[in-house]
Amino acid sequence: MRRIGTSILAALAAASVAAPPAAAQDAGESGGAEWITLGTGGGPVTNPARSQPANLLRFDGQDYLVDVGDGAAMQIGKAGVQTRMIDAIFISHLHFDHTGGLAAILGLRFQTNGQDPLTIYGPPGTRELVDGILASMVPGATANYGVAGAPPVDHRAGIEVVELRDGQNARVGGMTVTVRSNTHYSFPPDSELAKRFQSLSYRFDMAGKSITYTGDTGPSPAVEDLARGSDLLVAEMMDIPLTISRMMAANPSMPQAQARAMQSHLATHHLAARDVGELAARAGVPAVVVTHFAGREADEPGHLRYYQQAHEAYDGVFLIADDMDAFQP
Repeated sequence: MRRIGTSILAALAAASVAAPPAAAQDAGESGGAEWITLGTGGGPVTNPARSQPANLLRFDGQDYLVDVGDGAAMQIGKAGVQTRMIDAIFISHLHFDHTGGLAAILGLRFQTNGQDPLTIYGPPGTRELVDGILASMVPGATANYGVAGAPPVDHRAGIEVVELRDGQNARVGGMTVTVRSNTHYSFPPDSELAKRFQSLSYRFDMAGKSITYTGDTGPSPAVEDLARGSDLLVAEMMDIPLTISRMMAANPSMPQAQARAMQSHLATHHLAARDVGELAARAGVPAVVVTHFAGREADEPGHLRYYQQAHEAYDGVFLIADDMDAFQP
């Protein structure tokens, strides 16, 4: 695990200091804030080098998941955290690459007798998602460990869902959490789909420090406003032309209408490198960490172009994160 302190901004891009999971746990318990990029891959195509999108925010002795893509339960174990230790979960939107690990988190929490309250925050539709997962757990929870006469255990115990909409905030532990609706969805404003669903970006304000997480979004003035003055911006980023070409190569039989919709989605609902730079510059943030990355990896030709493109608009610190990097704003 790389632990990288963003207070030493000039060293951020070059820092690579190994630390065991226990060190990351100590940082969270000391009262400082730490952001761990559990999974940094841009979905939905699986990547052997990157787990699906998920993050761990540790603050004031509490452990919070921010998005929970497939593999999140395994990744938090690498940080020394068990599922029963999670205090709250924040979901940015309902795409499966950001929610696919939630069933494992809830199921393993049940199996390890997690009894403390767990609140799951997310956009409209989150309650329906969680209710469906809990319903799917009924057979396993009923059979439990297969011991005759064992008392039943309520696998729903302690779980609460809070749905958030654009502009709302919540007090969670010692943090103020604020959300804005971003441009990852572009349903017509008065449509039923626009009323039913939102894709959220989050700002976490805590003890004089703030972290803004874009989730998935295209260019968005609302996200710029949310991030303004943050100590750290955690932003998605995709090489959109490369992603489209890889998608088409992997799915040559995709119907044309579906292919056009996917290309439109990728081109307008995500951020390219220069978009991230422009967002960071307008928001006035000193440091950017890129996650939900889909592009050429560090050992591939062309990777450094992402840094060049971002710095065409932004003169702050910019780093493309790997899985299990840890950042202290």
